[in-house]
Amino acid sequence: MIDNGGSGKSWLARRLAEKHGVPLVHLDDLHWLPNFAGERPRDQRDRLVAEAAKGEAWVMEGIYGSILHNVLARVTRLIWLDLPDDACIANLLDRGQQGGGTAEQFEDLLSYTRGYRFRQNSLNSFEGHQRFFEAFGGKKAKLKSRAEIAALLDAG
Repeated sequence: MIDNGGSGKSWLARRLAEKHGVPLVHLDDLHWLPNFAGERPRDQRDRLVAEAAKGEAWVMEGIYGSILHNVLARVTRLIWLDLPDDACIANLLDRGQQGGGTAEQFEDLLSYTRGYRFRQNSLNSFEGHQRFFEAFGGKKAKLKSRAEIAALLDAG
């Protein structure tokens, strides 16, 4: 599951994992050191991602296009939550900082989220996610509203 920060990826991923009885993998947990103390070394992060993707079935969510490359061959369904940026920002503001990060890190997240559609040549941008989505040959869904997300969850 991919999209901008604050789109509801974690919320939807948790519900899908519960519904199907499979493990949930939050890429933030693998990319960042505890309490967002910095990024994990890439080799360690990639090893953790590979281990998580070895399972028979799982739900994985995050914005990290660089990580998606490592597991794309195992993905059976790709979901892109393409919600308006203002909805993502509002959701982030409503939920506040999570995972022990600082106020400064939260401001950085808001700024990063605001830049989603403007970043160029980034795997963690609208452009990068669009390339992944278009190239993916398996089952996929691009959801543009909370109603579409709810319908997908109801359908399974």
